[in-house]
Amino acid sequence: MSGGDGHEDRATEVFVAHRSLLFTVAYEILGSAADAEDVLQETWLRWAGVDLDAVRHHRAYLVRIATRQALTRLRTLGRRRESYVGPWLPEPLLTAPDVAEDVELADSVSMAVMLVLETLAPTERAVFVLREVFAVDYAEIARAVDKSPAAVRQIAHRARAHVAARRPRDVVSQAESRAALAAFQRAIETGDLQGLLDILAPDVVALGDGGGVRQALPRPVAGAGKVARLLAVGLRQYGDAVSVEPVQLNGYPALMLRLDGELDSVVALRIDDGLVTGLYTVRNPDKLSHVDRETALSR
Repeated sequence: MSGGDGHEDRATEVFVAHRSLLFTVAYEILGSAADAEDVLQETWLRWAGVDLDAVRHHRAYLVRIATRQALTRLRTLGRRRESYVGPWLPEPLLTAPDVAEDVELADSVSMAVMLVLETLAPTERAVFVLREVFAVDYAEIARAVDKSPAAVRQIAHRARAHVAARRPRDVVSQAESRAALAAFQRAIETGDLQGLLDILAPDVVALGDGGGVRQALPRPVAGAGKVARLLAVGLRQYGDAVSVEPVQLNGYPALMLRLDGELDSVVALRIDDGLVTGLYTVRNPDKLSHVDRETALSR
């Protein structure tokens, strides 16, 4: 390692230049912004001890460190999530307009796709994210996950097929998302049960994450009729105390609900063919700390 302030200044400059990329890698592997921030800290500690002159590609080296740290943490989180109370949803992020403009990035961090990524094994998830989202070459991914390039190609193929079978059928345009969200918002604000039934797909699934701290759906609820009645009853219970605000979450239009002016929950939608097929409500306060300010994401 080179010594002195010069090394630290240079290391800091390179790290800061890649910070939002590294956060995005860690977040997509982990589904948790808080844990992604911890991975960034660990990545910095290791990066600060590296001889920069011996590193040919700073971006690749930093991504490799972050991936290894995220994988270690993901394996720990898997055990922790087994004891989680109720359904587990990814931690939502308030995202800037530039994320929505990058169609592939927005799709990869959408709540719908992040939930699909949850069904992959840790190494499969890391390989899929690095290859499909960040276009990292197989040799570099192999170094990050301690596998041979041939094994990584097989893992990537398997993960790609797994995700393709479960993700939304098409990448949804921002205009289509906004239209569906506006119809959904109008229906819940006016208590229009028929309006809800019109925008919900017959096989819609609603998931709620309260983390055992806030009341939420203890298990998934399926079917337009059941979900519409559930929403109508829930909103009627709170009456005028609820205010609904459209926001940009995880690259797509979503809703923020306040109760007597205090943030209560966020609602993200999965849209297929213009209808809501997934309804994801996060109420766990520990997961709402990244919706009060925009988070920078990049590829």
